Amino acid sequence: MKKTLIIIFISSIFLGYGQKKENKKAVAIKPKTEFVAELLSKMTLDEKLGQLNLPTSGDITTGQANSSDVAKKIEEGKVGGLFNIKSVQKIREVQRIAVEKSRLKIPLIFGMDVIHGYETTFPIPLGLSCTWDMKLIERSAQIAAQEASADGINWTFSPMVDVSRDPRWGRISEGSGEDPYLGSQIAKAMVNGYQQHDLSKNNTILACVKHFALYGAPEAGRDYNTVDMSRIRMYNDYFPPYKAAVDAGVGSVMASFNEVEGVPATGNKWLMTDVLRKQWGFKGFVVTDFTGIPEMIDHGMGDLQTVSALSLNAGVEMDMVGEGFLNTLKKSLDEKKVTIEQINNAVTLILNAKYDLGLFQDPYKYCDEKRSKTEIFTASSRDEARKTAAQSLVLLKNENQLLPLKKTGTIALIGPLADAKNNMSGTWSVATNGEKCISLLAGIKEVAGKSTKVLYAKGSNLDYDETFETNATMFGKTLHRDNRPKEELIAEALNIANQADVIVAALGESAEMSGECSSRTNLEIPQAQKDLLNALLKTGKPVVLVLFDGRPLILNDENATVPSILNVWFAGSEAGYAIADVLFGDVNPSGKLTTTFPRSVGQLPIYYAHKNTGRPLLNTEGKFEKFRSNYLDERNEPLFPFGYGLSYTKFNYSNMKISSDKMNSVGKVNVSVDIANTGNYDGKETVQLYIKDVVGSVTRPVRELKGFQKIALKKGEKQTVTFEISTEDLKFYNSDLQFVAEPGQFEVFIGGNSNADNKVSFNLIN
Repeated sequence: MKKTLIIIFISSIFLGYGQKKENKKAVAIKPKTEFVAELLSKMTLDEKLGQLNLPTSGDITTGQANSSDVAKKIEEGKVGGLFNIKSVQKIREVQRIAVEKSRLKIPLIFGMDVIHGYETTFPIPLGLSCTWDMKLIERSAQIAAQEASADGINWTFSPMVDVSRDPRWGRISEGSGEDPYLGSQIAKAMVNGYQQHDLSKNNTILACVKHFALYGAPEAGRDYNTVDMSRIRMYNDYFPPYKAAVDAGVGSVMASFNEVEGVPATGNKWLMTDVLRKQWGFKGFVVTDFTGIPEMIDHGMGDLQTVSALSLNAGVEMDMVGEGFLNTLKKSLDEKKVTIEQINNAVTLILNAKYDLGLFQDPYKYCDEKRSKTEIFTASSRDEARKTAAQSLVLLKNENQLLPLKKTGTIALIGPLADAKNNMSGTWSVATNGEKCISLLAGIKEVAGKSTKVLYAKGSNLDYDETFETNATMFGKTLHRDNRPKEELIAEALNIANQADVIVAALGESAEMSGECSSRTNLEIPQAQKDLLNALLKTGKPVVLVLFDGRPLILNDENATVPSILNVWFAGSEAGYAIADVLFGDVNPSGKLTTTFPRSVGQLPIYYAHKNTGRPLLNTEGKFEKFRSNYLDERNEPLFPFGYGLSYTKFNYSNMKISSDKMNSVGKVNVSVDIANTGNYDGKETVQLYIKDVVGSVTRPVRELKGFQKIALKKGEKQTVTFEISTEDLKFYNSDLQFVAEPGQFEVFIGGNSNADNKVSFNLIN
C-alpha cells in the first residue's frame, strides 16, 4: 500500500472517524493495516463479536430506527452490518446510529441481493449467460452497482456461480448454467462489473461470490439437499467458477447450505481454510447464508454453541441472522473451544472491507440523495437493459421462417404470461418495481406500431391447481387468477385467434416457479397451458410460442407441433420491449443455451461434457441396444444441446485449419475456421471451441468448452475466426489433484453448439 494519507471527515470523538454532523473538517487517517489494528486494540470482546453479526433490517423503518430492536443492538456495538434495507433515507438514519451513538462509531456495511440488476433489471442470470457476451454481462453488473450504490447499498450477495446440471433445482435460474469454463468467464465479468477494481469509488460495491461450495448439485434436484461427489469432480467441474471469482479479487464469499463430504459447508474447515485461503489465496471475509450456522443443528452437528464454534474454526467470519457468534462465542472462548486470535482475525477482515469501501473516510459515502434521484432506473440504463435482454433470447425452432413477424395485419397474443408485467423481472429481483416493468402485451403494441392490430386474451390460468399457482406467484407476482371455467377461457382465446393472421402464445413458468425453494419434479409446461396451446394449434393458424422459464423445460410435445419457439427466460424490466424487438426482427436472435434441454426428467442430470462408459451406445439413431449404456424408453441425447441457438439467418462453417499437429509444453497452436453468413439477415454467431483429451491417466469428458467468440456478420459476409490453444487449456486435475497437462493426442472441435463436428487434432509432446 502506498504510504499516502487518506482523508476522512471527523468530529472530535474517538479515533476521529465518527460523525455528529456530516460536514466536518477533513484530516488524515493511517494506512489500513495500522488503522485497523489500532481500532481492534480498543474493542471489547462484545464489540468484536458485534462486528461478526449480520442481522436483517427487521423492524427498521424510516422514522422508527431509534426505537427498533436492531437499532438498540447497533447502539450497543452488536451489529457489523445489515441487509434487506432499501433507500438512502433509511440507510442514512441507521448509519447515523452506528457512527454517533455506538461507543467506537464503527460504520455499518449494507448488503442486498442485487442479483441481476437493481431497479433497472436485466435478464435472470441463466438468461444473461446465454448472451455469451462478457462485455454485456460486466456492464450489467456495473449498472447494478451504480444504482445500488446510489441508493445506499455497498455490498451485493452476487454473483452466484454454482454450476448446475439438474434443472429440477430451482436455483439453476440464478447461475450461469452447466459449464465450468463459461461459468468462470462470467464469474470474472460479474466481479469486475460490481467492483471495477476500485472499491474506493462511490459507484462500486463489494461483491460476494456464492454459494461455496457445490450448492448446484443437490441430490434429486431438491434445494438445500445433500451433495456428495469426489474431489476430482469438485476441482474439475464445480470449483473453477468460484476460483475465477477469487482470482478476480472478489471481496467476500458466502458459504453454501449443503454439506460437503459429510460436513456442512458453513462448518467445513477444508473448504473455507484449506481450499479457499491456503490453496487459492482468498484475502476477504466469508459470510454464512441466511441462518446457515443454526441450520447445522438440524444437520446433526450439535447445539448452537457447538456449531458456532465449528463455523469460526472452519474460517467463517460473519454470521447472517443466526446470532450464534454474538451469543455463544464468549462462552466458547472461556472454554477454549475457540481462540481470541480467531476472533481478532475475523474482525480484522470485516474492518478491512469497510476500510476498502471508504466507510471510515465517510460513513455516508453511499447516502447522496442527489444520486438516488438521478442515477436509478434511468432512460439510458433501461435502454442498455433492453438491448442486453434481446441478446439473451434463444430461438429454439423456426419452421418455414415464421419469424420474424411482419408489422402488419392482426396478431392474437394469448396466454397467462402475455400481460404479466410483475413477472417479467423473474426471481431474485428484490429491488425491482414490478409496476414499472414492460409486459409482452405492452411491448408488442409499442414495437409493432399502428399498422398492426393486437388482440389479447389470457386463455388459461398458470395451472389448474390454485394452490400450486399461489405458491408459484409469491412476492407480488400474482397472475390474477381467473375463476371462470377453463372452457370459457379457451373459447375466449379461440375467438380472437380466429380473427388473427398469427398467434403468439405466451406460456411457461411464472417468475417464482424457479428460484430458491422452487424445485420441480415435472419440468413440462403446466397442463392448463398445454391444453390452451393444443386448442390454438387446432385453429390452423401459425403459432409462435414465446416461452417464459427459469430453467430448461421438457418440450417434446411443443417441439413436435409448434412452428416457432422463442425461449425468453425472464428478461428483466424491459422484457416486453426486448422480446418484441426480436419477434419483429429489429434484433436478430443470437442467444445460445448454457444448459442442456433434456427429453425427459429421467435423463437428469444431463450435460454435454459427460464421460463415456465402457459400453457407450454405438448407433446414432436412438435405437435401443442391449448391454449398452442406454434407456429402454428414451434416447440418450438431449432435445437441445448445450450451446444451441438458431438465428433468422444461416451460418456456414468451413476450412478449419490448425497451425501445427504438434505442440510442446511451452508452445501454442492456432486453430481457425471460416464463418460465412449465407442467409438474408445480418446476425451474430457465437463460435465455440471444444477440446477432447483422447487418453488420460483418469477418464476425461467427451469434450470440453475451451474458447468462444461472438462475432457479427452482415449477410453475405465471411470471417476467419482464430483460437489460440496453450498448455493451460489442456490442464485438468488428476487423481492426485495435481493440475496437469498430459502428453498425448487432443481433438479440437469448432461449431455453433456442443455437437460441433468440424475437427482437427494435434499431439502434446514433452
